[in-house]
Amino acid sequence: MTKVRFVKTSGDVLEVEAEPGSSVLSIAHANDIDMEGACEGSMACSTCHVVVDPDWSGKLPPPTEEELDMLDLTYGLTRTSRLGCQIKVTPELDGLTLHLPAETHNML
Repeated sequence: MTKVRFVKTSGDVLEVEAEPGSSVLSIAHANDIDMEGACEGSMACSTCHVVVDPDWSGKLPPPTEEELDMLDLTYGLTRTSRLGCQIKVTPELDGLTLHLPAETHNML
């Protein structure tokens, strides 16, 4: 199992275990973490926006052009913003830390 840490806007940290290969969006839904994912992971919205902790951002594969296009629609975009539906956890990402944004913008 791989540990993933979700940091809420309050500063509270929720650490959960996930099966390698799971998306951050599916992990959040399985653990009742407040992440909308309006398009259910089809990369047609940006409501699964997360901010990857800077210590981890270089360890993820780079975003695709399609993901970058969706991120352009994201409220509160940062240099380490990603879509949770596009991040798949691996054993190498054990301890991955993600910050949940204060707001999301649902374009659907």
